[in-house]
Amino acid sequence: MKVVAAILAAGQGSRFGADKTRVLLQGRPIWDWSYRTYLRTPGIDRVILVGSKGNFEELSEAGEAILGGSTRQQSSRIALEAADGAEIVLMHDAARPFVTSDLIGRVLDEIWMHGAAAAAVPVTDTIKRVSEEHVETLDRRELWAMQTPQGARTELLREAFQRVKAEKTDEMALLEAIGVNPRLVQGDPNNFKITTPEDLARATAFAGAGEVRTGIGYDIHAFSTEPERMLMLGGVLFEGARGLEGHSDADVLLHAVTDAILGAAALGDIGQHFPNTDAEWRGAPSLKFLEHAARLIRDGGWQVVNVDATLICEQPKVMPRSGEIRQSIASALGLEVERVSIKATTNEGLGSLGRGEGISAFSIATLRR
Repeated sequence: MKVVAAILAAGQGSRFGADKTRVLLQGRPIWDWSYRTYLRTPGIDRVILVGSKGNFEELSEAGEAILGGSTRQQSSRIALEAADGAEIVLMHDAARPFVTSDLIGRVLDEIWMHGAAAAAVPVTDTIKRVSEEHVETLDRRELWAMQTPQGARTELLREAFQRVKAEKTDEMALLEAIGVNPRLVQGDPNNFKITTPEDLARATAFAGAGEVRTGIGYDIHAFSTEPERMLMLGGVLFEGARGLEGHSDADVLLHAVTDAILGAAALGDIGQHFPNTDAEWRGAPSLKFLEHAARLIRDGGWQVVNVDATLICEQPKVMPRSGEIRQSIASALGLEVERVSIKATTNEGLGSLGRGEGISAFSIATLRR
């Protein structure tokens, strides 16, 4: 086994104020993000999770796990011992969830060629060294901020751990202490470390930024035999038209749109939120269902990009009132009307819809976080 990667997740999170390795990021533990990336990275033969007593059981359920130490250096030493037989060992901070396979591969290439390497990014801010007596501006052209992965050939790391007794902040500092000159690989600004609650807020935003999802909704209702039943389509009343059978106002179009939005956010369907066995929703306006779905997705950090829907019916003629329907849906969702599309077609006389027995609707909704 040539290359072993160790995900260091034994930190106490003193600056974070809690065990950050147990905090969820988009529903997944922070350590799981980098762990999965290493598992799928070419050239990595084995991945070890290095945890604490507090998270060891959770890590063990996910893969190979060992107990680390009370400091970063102790955990690295333990990981090195567990990687017996490896030619190269990589260390990665579990609190850096957004590492990429490309960056891991570039660091690994440099280690194969030069013995030791790490990811780092050039400092862009002006940095000053400050003491009680003196303030000194450092030349930022010579300053780099260290990231992970960091790694080296196993024999170099073993020698560094044997010879250096003082605590160092990372593996490259250990190697430098024995005269090794590690190579620095251009890192990634997105490969930042979650150290404070503010970092977690940034990571949460980054993890979901730009995510786009699409949901599909479908519904069908038969025409009612009750003459007093009114027809609602898209929140618009079609006076004089036969109403549809249903527990609520049976607005088949809004039901399809609502299901599309709920589906895109993986929030179930309209029947789960408004069951037809609940008397509270008897005759209820379906605009309430759509507005409820809109609130749910906003609470989850989503926004509707657009809605497209198609009604299938022989009667009534829908398109002359499509503008009213689009405005009704847009208002319920808090959208510009230009983001709502409504179409209507017939079933060309085929099947139950073609015989005029009911109306169906399809809808697609696109959400962006």
